[in-house]
Amino acid sequence: MGYTVAIKKSVTRRFDRLPMNVQDRFFTLVKLLKSDGPTAGRAFQNYGKLSEDEYHCHLNYSYVACWRHDRKTIIIEVYYVGSRENTPY
Repeated sequence: MGYTVAIKKSVTRRFDRLPMNVQDRFFTLVKLLKSDGPTAGRAFQNYGKLSEDEYHCHLNYSYVACWRHDRKTIIIEVYYVGSRENTPY
């Protein structure tokens, strides 16, 4: 079963300011989320559940991605990609 990955507008606005290697790792994460679902972040460092339906992982030492998935849908929403200092958890 494939998943749909929705990326919030705030993430897309901030995306161009990320280093190229972080952008590449983010694209890899999105591909994995589409194919494997919300637990696909296990392939990355410091993957973890933040709550019942929220997850995060480190794209590298300084950058983090956060997403949420309602178990009743096939939509995964990426709501944060950026510096770990500003992570909303």
